[in-house]
Amino acid sequence: MMRHAAVHVVVAVVALASVGEALAQVPPDPSMKWEIVDNSFLVEESFNQEPGVFQNIFTWIRGRDGRWQASFTQEWPVPTLTHQFSYTIPFSSGDFGVGLTDVLLNYRYQLLTESDSRPAISPRISLITPTGRKADALGDGVFGLEINIPASKQFGDLYIHANGGFRWLSGLHRTPHAAGGGIWRLTSMFHLVLEGVLEFADEATVTTISPGFRRGWNIGDHQLVVGAAAPLTALNGTSTVALLTYFSYELPFR
Repeated sequence: MMRHAAVHVVVAVVALASVGEALAQVPPDPSMKWEIVDNSFLVEESFNQEPGVFQNIFTWIRGRDGRWQASFTQEWPVPTLTHQFSYTIPFSSGDFGVGLTDVLLNYRYQLLTESDSRPAISPRISLITPTGRKADALGDGVFGLEINIPASKQFGDLYIHANGGFRWLSGLHRTPHAAGGGIWRLTSMFHLVLEGVLEFADEATVTTISPGFRRGWNIGDHQLVVGAAAPLTALNGTSTVALLTYFSYELPFR
């Protein structure tokens, strides 16, 4: 199982590198402003929404067994870069059908903006609401909190992102997590993505490695970003590979 999954990931990386090489006819200047900065897939970046701009994000992950998870997130400045409110509405398929799972209400504070000598840091706290049907395995049936502290720093054509935090569900469990990712800018609007996530569950550690890419277009004062990745997840000596797709549309509301 592990060998077959690894083959899929290697093929994905080679294919993405080939596409990137074809697109990268004119390498970007490392000192140029990054056109896409808040569109990672599994690792949170440390950039709140700018004043007057909101973002719609849709992700969908499908495993080889046919099961899938999807989510819609909308991010708003409140009302400046310092404070951001967002909500995440997740859906999934399971043994008992398809439905809404537990909705997250998120607040993020821009503690530090990035400079030449320091990373951007923006802690987030999320309220987990029991909106999913626990009887159908679509939710946990209790309120909870999620804390995450992301940090982001540019090094020329490479952006590094790191996360650390935990999820707490009342009366059930507390699950720490850590994550990191690298974004390589081949052109101003085409990037290669490599992310890793560790979740420290009660009896096991869940490890995910995910290579992918993202492509963006600026259309006036709107921005459209699409992406895809192949997350490889290992748990208790077995591994599974999935397909992740990503869509983001950012636009002004004034």
